[in-house]
Amino acid sequence: MSGKVYLVGAGPGAPDLLTLRAARLLGEADVVLHDALVHPGTLALAARAEKIPVGKRCGRHSSAQRFINKRLVDAARRHRVVVRLKGGDPMLFGRAQEEIAALEAAGIEYEVVPGVTAALAAAADLGVSLTQRGSARSVAFVTPRVAEGEAASEWARTAASADTAVIYMGAGDAARVRTALIEAGVEGGMPVALVESASLENSRSIRGTLAELEALATARGEGPVVIVIGRVVAAASETLPMEAIGSAIAA
Repeated sequence: MSGKVYLVGAGPGAPDLLTLRAARLLGEADVVLHDALVHPGTLALAARAEKIPVGKRCGRHSSAQRFINKRLVDAARRHRVVVRLKGGDPMLFGRAQEEIAALEAAGIEYEVVPGVTAALAAAADLGVSLTQRGSARSVAFVTPRVAEGEAASEWARTAASADTAVIYMGAGDAARVRTALIEAGVEGGMPVALVESASLENSRSIRGTLAELEALATARGEGPVVIVIGRVVAAASETLPMEAIGSAIAA
């Protein structure tokens, strides 16, 4: 048997933000290999499937990428419908290209099903448009994270050159992120917002400035966090004071 692998975006968290195609494929799946942060309600849609956790979380034991690649190929040789369920969108900071390369090398058919990425869910929770006519015409999605043995990237320069930047996987290293951005030319007074568990009922945000980023990050919980930086954050806070954000999102 040679089945088909679907690289499916699970979105930022909330199960009802799945695409219709993603929900249909979960219902048809024979096996689902899923990331660590996929919502239980999303996994419940794969009622008939074997569910295999293969997620990665910073500072915790996780599956090696080569192991995930092999599991996908092996699963496709035993099952008709294999879903690789990735948080957010598969093609953004999800190492999808490595999985695609492994599938192509093995002659396995695949399809990518997009999902809502965390940056867009965070913007929705904040009530902040990442682009604004006349003031914010460019957006950068970046991460300071690099794998062991890889050369450092130019993420800070990229973020500094954009009107709005969203930083993935950076809250745990907030001091280095702050320093790198300031050295790249971003003002210490630039508005920032940290959004935790975007799209979920327990979503919360903290706002301040780039200079305060390390202190802001210490207030985060256990959920995934993205950092939004740019003048668009200040524009939103004019209509919704910082102390009101948490209650407004919860409502």
